[in-house]
Amino acid sequence: MRFRDTLRLALEALSAHRLRTALTLLGLVVGVTSLILVMTLIQGANGYVKTKIANLGVDIFQVSKMPLPLATSNFNEVLKAKKFRELTMDDSRSIVERCAACLAVGVQARTTGEIRGPQRSLVDVTLRGETANMGWISTLNIPSGRFFTESEQAAAAPVTVIGAEVADKLFPQGNPLGKTMRIAGEEFTVIGVAERIGAVLGQDQDTFVIFPFTVYEKLFGARKGLIFQIKAAPPLETAEGQVRLVLRARRHLAPAAADDFYFTTADTYLELWRDISSVFFLVFLLISSVSSVVGGIVIMNITLVSVTERTREIGLRRSVGATQRDIARQFLVEVLAQCLAGGLIGVALGFSLALLLRQLTPFPAVVRGWVALLGLGLASLIALIFGVYPAVKAARLDPVVALRTE
Repeated sequence: MRFRDTLRLALEALSAHRLRTALTLLGLVVGVTSLILVMTLIQGANGYVKTKIANLGVDIFQVSKMPLPLATSNFNEVLKAKKFRELTMDDSRSIVERCAACLAVGVQARTTGEIRGPQRSLVDVTLRGETANMGWISTLNIPSGRFFTESEQAAAAPVTVIGAEVADKLFPQGNPLGKTMRIAGEEFTVIGVAERIGAVLGQDQDTFVIFPFTVYEKLFGARKGLIFQIKAAPPLETAEGQVRLVLRARRHLAPAAADDFYFTTADTYLELWRDISSVFFLVFLLISSVSSVVGGIVIMNITLVSVTERTREIGLRRSVGATQRDIARQFLVEVLAQCLAGGLIGVALGFSLALLLRQLTPFPAVVRGWVALLGLGLASLIALIFGVYPAVKAARLDPVVALRTE
C-alpha cells in the first residue's frame, strides 16, 4: 500500500472521532507548550543577563571586600567576607603604582538616603561617590550633560549626575541640567543625566545620584565599602594577577592563605546566571517530560481501544491483501499524525504565550526556529515510543479471528 493511501486512511480514522482525538492530544499539548515556553524564556533571559546584569564590559573588573550583589549565591561566603579587612584609598594608590597592566583605577563608595528636588523628595536613593576617572572607566552613558572633572573632584565641588528615574520624578517639567537639589542636606547642581538602564530582575537601576568621591568622604566618610573599578586590556587575567599580588602583599597574607577580597567581572555574573538557569531548566524540563509521558500513555491507551473497536476492520483489510506491515504502518501514521498535530498546537501556543508575556511584562522572550523543531521532535519521539505497541498488536491479529469479532 502506498504511503499516501495510508495517510489518507489514518486521517479519516482520526476525523471520525474528533472528540477522542482532541482529548488524546491534551497531555501532549501541555508538555510541548511548557517546553517551548521555558526554552523561549531562558533564551530571552540569557540575552537579558548579558545586556543588563553583566554590563561591566570585557575590559573592566571590580575589586571589593564583599562579593557584589548577584555575583554569588553562597550565603556562607557572604558571612565570611564580613570579617575581611576593608579596602582603602592607599590600596588603590598602590595598585596604580604597581599594576603595569592596569590602564585606570577608579574608586566608588555607595549608600542609600533621601534626596530633595524643587517640589518633592525621594527616599531609598542610591548615593554614589566616585572618582572623576569613573566617567571614562564605567559603561554608564550620559547623553545629556557630562560627568564631573578632576578639578571638580579636587575642589569637592557639589555637582551631581542623576539617574533617569530621578530626573523624571524630581524634574518632571523640564531639563534638569543646571537645576539644584539637596543630597544629605547639602545643595548640589545637576550637571548630567544618565541614560535609562531599566530594571534588572525587577530591581530599578535608575534611582541613583553620583557625585565626586571627595564630597562623599565629607558627607559620609570613606572607611567602609570601597569598590575599585579597574580598566585593563583584555585578557583581564594579567591585570587581576598583578592586583592580587599587590593586595596580598599589603595585607601580609601567607602563600597558602585564601584571598580576603573578591574579583568581579562580566563572566562572574554570567557563570552565576548559567548555574541558576540550568536549575530552572531542569525543573521545567522535568515538568514538561512528565506531561509528555502522560500524554504518550494516554495516546497509547486510546490507540489500543481503537484497535479493539476496529478489530473487524483489520480482519477485513487483511483478508483482501493488506500485510502486517500495512496495518502496523497505518496505526503508526495515525499516532504520528496526532502527535505532530499536538506538537504544532503546543509550539504555536508556547510561542504565543511567550510573546504575550514579552508584551505585557518587562521579562524578555526570544523566539527561535530551532526551539520549534525541538518541540516537533519531542512529539515525534513520543509517537514512536508509545505508538509501536498498539501498531504491532494490531498487525499481529489473526485475520480469521478478527473477522469473527462482532
